[in-house]
Amino acid sequence: MNTGTVLTIPGWNGSGPEHWQSIWEARYVNFRRVEQRDWHRPSREEWIDSIERMVQQASPPVYLVAHSLGCVAVAHWAADRYAARIAGALLVAPPWLSAPDTCPEELRGFLPIPIGRLPFHSLLVASENDPYLPIEIAVRLARSWGSEFVNAGRQGHINIASGHGPWPAGERLLEGLCEAGGPDRPGYTPEPVRAPFSPAS
Repeated sequence: MNTGTVLTIPGWNGSGPEHWQSIWEARYVNFRRVEQRDWHRPSREEWIDSIERMVQQASPPVYLVAHSLGCVAVAHWAADRYAARIAGALLVAPPWLSAPDTCPEELRGFLPIPIGRLPFHSLLVASENDPYLPIEIAVRLARSWGSEFVNAGRQGHINIASGHGPWPAGERLLEGLCEAGGPDRPGYTPEPVRAPFSPAS
């Protein structure tokens, strides 16, 4: 993970200093955060522009590490922009924003969630008791995006509130993603489902 660039893309309201994304940013010199003008009322168009700008400025290979709404922003960006520079993405706990009447007003601009296949190698990590994403929908979303699916067990939203600070298991997933080299490597065959792993181990 010390080569190329890793772009972290937080969710709604950003990631505080104790969040695993922030901890990883402090640990590795090649991690960069995709910042927003307003984390509380995010603009989809501005977020897509920010991701695009950071990707174009980054030294390859480029990896994305997104959490929550950041995963949805990545899906919108991938559907709208050129994504050939991306070597892989770790997508953690995306929320299922299903309808305007149940979606928070501040996030309605992100509807509908793109469900087309992502043009790069990706892992989708989901929890069995995430209040924002039923696990059965997470499996279907991973298949739609063409992502390898990782069942994290009962881990909530995989954020500070659910007890995930450093999150070493997620760090190992990212290390594996970086070592894999993406879908262009010889003999690559995506695995649609992985066995549960222990985030605390």
